Amino acid sequence: MQRQRSLLALILVMVIAAIAVIATIPIPLGLDLRGGSQLTIQVKPTPEIPRITERELEAVKSVVEGRVNGLGVSEPVIQTVGEDKILVQLPGVNDPEEAERVLGGTAQLEFRQQKPNTETQLFALRTSQQELKQQQQQLKNSQDTAAIAKNREALQNNSKAIAELFESTNPPLTGKYLKDARGEPTSGNNWEVAIRFDQKGGELFAQLTKNLAGTGRSIGIFLDNELISSPVVGPEFAATGITGGGAVITGNFTPQQANELGVQLKGGSLPVPVEIGEIRTVGATLGKDSIQSSIWAGVGGLILVLIFMVIYYRLPGVIADIALLIYALLTWASFALLGVTLTLPGIAGFILSIGMAVDANVLIFERTREELRAGKTLYRSVESGFYRAFSSILDSNVTTWIACAALFWLGSGLVKGFALTLALGVAVSMFTAITCSRTFMFLAISIPSLKKPELYCPGVSASNKTEVAQ
Repeated sequence: MQRQRSLLALILVMVIAAIAVIATIPIPLGLDLRGGSQLTIQVKPTPEIPRITERELEAVKSVVEGRVNGLGVSEPVIQTVGEDKILVQLPGVNDPEEAERVLGGTAQLEFRQQKPNTETQLFALRTSQQELKQQQQQLKNSQDTAAIAKNREALQNNSKAIAELFESTNPPLTGKYLKDARGEPTSGNNWEVAIRFDQKGGELFAQLTKNLAGTGRSIGIFLDNELISSPVVGPEFAATGITGGGAVITGNFTPQQANELGVQLKGGSLPVPVEIGEIRTVGATLGKDSIQSSIWAGVGGLILVLIFMVIYYRLPGVIADIALLIYALLTWASFALLGVTLTLPGIAGFILSIGMAVDANVLIFERTREELRAGKTLYRSVESGFYRAFSSILDSNVTTWIACAALFWLGSGLVKGFALTLALGVAVSMFTAITCSRTFMFLAISIPSLKKPELYCPGVSASNKTEVAQ
């Protein structure tokens, strides 16, 4: 009994925690529920780049992500589709023409020189920028739209102020001269970013570095007019600048930081055109109707299941219903904690996992009934019911997880949402069926007034032994 009380206390704590999570952390809604715009961006090859590889596609995706962040969209979905397309979902954006103007076109990469006597200003602005970005991360899941808008405006003003501290070279050194950029490891587990220009770009870069070498002023690397890096040139290059068309950007980079900067530079230099292939707008009204219909379907189905379990399985059915309600709370809380963006297929996966949760209890109770009909005591019948049903429940859940993994790995967008919610739901359902239902069942048979076998299996003689093992 001590073990059952401990498990009961654990379940109670988990339920209270789940209710607190649901009350404080809202679940973000996807495009199909919230409304917004969906764009498909076609990346097109050129004579210089006849084939779009994964590297080029990821580089363009990085640029698109930066531009979407500039739109101030919350919970956007940006993913590659096939070998030459990028899918962009913008919840809450009901003006697809604006999104098309921002996302279309080639990214602008430019190398600029810092103006004299601006070192102190740049340091202060970069420090302020880091603080604003940290605040942006803290506000990511917040519903305070005023604070989010204020933070976004402050970041935009900060970027403009930084850009004013730099000036373009004449002629300007732009991304069209950059042939390659990638993160590379160095000795001592450090990383750097290697860049390589064509002949004309190498000459412009040599002149730029000659002007800045030893001055303490930095090279401003701007992507879509936003500073992404500001390396300083050492005094040893004051005579000729950095020649040869190649250079490295150092700065104690981690592997991830070096690769990200390389992708940003490469993305800004891509001379590949992009074209908006498809634009689809989902109205907010349609999203509200979908939510309402889904809620009615889910609640209606859940009520019918609860009623059936009580009528057919009697006391075990009541216990299963309690476990099912706990399952719903824990699953919804796990969605909120993991930041799952809820979509219509995601809701379908959640509702389907409710059926999986009921199925586990059905297996357990049918096994228990078999044991009672065979003449075993109530305690032994319940114990055997859980023991004999466990392998079937495990096999069923494992095969479902395999299917979910395949859908998540090979699918995209809404299919991934369905697979994720179903997999999470099945995991929680296994816990509630094996732990919650078992704890409540053994608690029930420890109460004298609930030891009657007919409460667990109609038609079983009351003469069956009902003693409870201590």
